[in-house]
Amino acid sequence: MNKFDLIVIGAGPGGYVAAIKAAKSGMNVAIVESIRAGGTCLNKGCIPAKAMIHASSLYEEMHREAGRVGLSADNVSFDYGKIVEYKQNTTDELVKGIEGLLEANGITRIDGRGTLEKDGSVTVNGDMKLEADKVLLATGSVPSLIPIPGINLKGVVTSDGVFALSKMPESMVIIGGGVIGVEFATVYANLGARVTIIEALPRILQNMDKEISQNLKMIFKKKGIEIHTGASVKSIEEGGDGLIVNYEEKDKPAQATGALVVCAAGRKPNLEGLFGEGVEIEMDGKFVAVNDKFETSIPGVYAIGDIIKGTQLAHSASAYGICAVDYMNGREPELNLNSIPGCVYTSPEIAQVGITEADAKDAGTDVITGKFIMSANGKSLITHEERGFIKVVAEEGSHRILGAQMMCARATDMIAEFTTAIANDMTVEQLLAGVRPHPTYNEGITEALEDAIGEATHVAPKRRRK
Repeated sequence: MNKFDLIVIGAGPGGYVAAIKAAKSGMNVAIVESIRAGGTCLNKGCIPAKAMIHASSLYEEMHREAGRVGLSADNVSFDYGKIVEYKQNTTDELVKGIEGLLEANGITRIDGRGTLEKDGSVTVNGDMKLEADKVLLATGSVPSLIPIPGINLKGVVTSDGVFALSKMPESMVIIGGGVIGVEFATVYANLGARVTIIEALPRILQNMDKEISQNLKMIFKKKGIEIHTGASVKSIEEGGDGLIVNYEEKDKPAQATGALVVCAAGRKPNLEGLFGEGVEIEMDGKFVAVNDKFETSIPGVYAIGDIIKGTQLAHSASAYGICAVDYMNGREPELNLNSIPGCVYTSPEIAQVGITEADAKDAGTDVITGKFIMSANGKSLITHEERGFIKVVAEEGSHRILGAQMMCARATDMIAEFTTAIANDMTVEQLLAGVRPHPTYNEGITEALEDAIGEATHVAPKRRRK
């Protein structure tokens, strides 16, 4: 049978979550995927990156911390091949789990490249034809390559190429200081590589709180990572035993060398082969245009994830997919899409949700802020992860939580507390009503909240700021 209620093109975190949601809602669902379930996140992004960060961080911590806590860890070494194997095994296990979920929910899995045709049908690999009442486009994104001479030289790779490496590079130049760039820098600096980051914008992690960017730059420099911001890459050429990246910084020519050059300058929507001949769909620049219900200009065709304008995150794609299925079925979604957190898995971890103090100032919103430096946190002192801070931003009159920024151990886990608060219009006082256990990193949240209203017990109260 080739007739379905919903056909999903793409089995990444947006597509497979939407397919399962639809199936649980009683829809007859097919999902079309040309590679493996899990999309970029599981196969070439979130999961493999975090696996490598975990392995490299253990290695770095053994060198840095063992002696400080009275442990002997002589001749600690690593086997890069086994790190890659661990990364791949983790990915394979999760992909297998997703494929099992699709099967358990009665979703028809079709291998191949799905193409939306002019009559609203979907063809797979140009021959199999599928029909459905609704179609959801969820093909994700692919790495972007900057158009400069030498970008196609051997040894110049994207994030996809980094994950395919079988040999540890002794040095690398990373073009791009966004999330992808700083996470790769973390991995390979931990393993002892010489790392250089070249970023065109004024600071690394430009879309994060300014204090976070400044602190991370300082921490990276202590690790030996060389950082050049406000720098424009002009070309890449072969030279010596590796590659030479020519760039301009403060209008002066400069060079950086590395055995490997990683182009981490962003991602673009994966639209190759998605639209058949004669398909006319409205675009928003390079993205597929959608309305507030994720429906495209073609009735019954929806789009989510990295192919539409918005946050390029796995969990946002999943949230969009859930909401799109609700709209297809005439339901108002329960998810609040205004409180999607962003996370960076450096050391210390970084996370933020909602607005920053600078955002509030630009918008003319009067706010109070609270901040706690984690060097006064007991758990952080125990684990020698005392670097960083927790900051909260709340509306001045109501004390309603508007945003939070965290740079500390377990920040990517703890940010969910603020996400829930923003989604439910909770106030500082309401978040303070709960007792957080001791000793935990989470106690820092209490201190930041108390600082916002001048009741902190471990930091001096400060005046409210606008």
